[in-house]
Amino acid sequence: MVDWIMYGKIQELKRNGLNKSQIRRKLKIDYKTVLKYWDMAPENYATAITLAKSRSKKADKYKSYVVEYLEKYSDMTAAQIYDWIKERTNLRKTNDSWRMDETYLKIKGIDHYLYRAVDSDGNTIDFWLSKNRDEKAAKNFLSKAVGSSHNQMPRVITTDNYAATEVAILEEIYSGTLSCRMQHRMIKYLNNIIEQDHRFIKKIVKPMLGFKNFKSACSVISEIETFHMLRKKQAGKMDPIQQVEFINKLMNVG
Repeated sequence: MVDWIMYGKIQELKRNGLNKSQIRRKLKIDYKTVLKYWDMAPENYATAITLAKSRSKKADKYKSYVVEYLEKYSDMTAAQIYDWIKERTNLRKTNDSWRMDETYLKIKGIDHYLYRAVDSDGNTIDFWLSKNRDEKAAKNFLSKAVGSSHNQMPRVITTDNYAATEVAILEEIYSGTLSCRMQHRMIKYLNNIIEQDHRFIKKIVKPMLGFKNFKSACSVISEIETFHMLRKKQAGKMDPIQQVEFINKLMNVG
């Protein structure tokens, strides 16, 4: 619901005698949202909106570069823009305790696998969409994650007991991609944090009833993951308006 509509609804229900808890249940919104608008006068709300629109945005310094880049490469995908964000924004550094897992999604009715990892604080490390759940896919994901500038070399990686993932980690240690001192823990209950993090992605993907092709799936997943990182404030503290404008600038300019 648009903010000004939300503000009007809350004020209308307040005038009708509903208390804060009743308004929260009726509008199905967070209690903090009710508190935010409960005592706000119309003139104060108008001032807040004006200030929010006029303040400088975190992505402003990148605008000319993004526009120039998209003019040269008009076919740049969302996945490439995701990589651009990671390279050029000050993403908060993840810690060295990784939780790695994969979840599935359907493309043309066939299961595909989304490899994902978060650190012990829940910050997104990286993701990789694969047609298969196998050793090669796990290795591709690990190589991509280790190569991302916002990630540290993992001290420990926690996974489930899937054999292909275990082999992939051993081979990445042998090849030097991962440190020989890195500890691999196969303890499922310690991976609750990544399984919980999957829910945000699945909540958005599930109503789509699958994807038509692999390329579109990659683009949509990249956009969802990028938004999820901003939601976790991995690109710095932003209010909702700044988040929307940041995504619009980087995803839809051209």
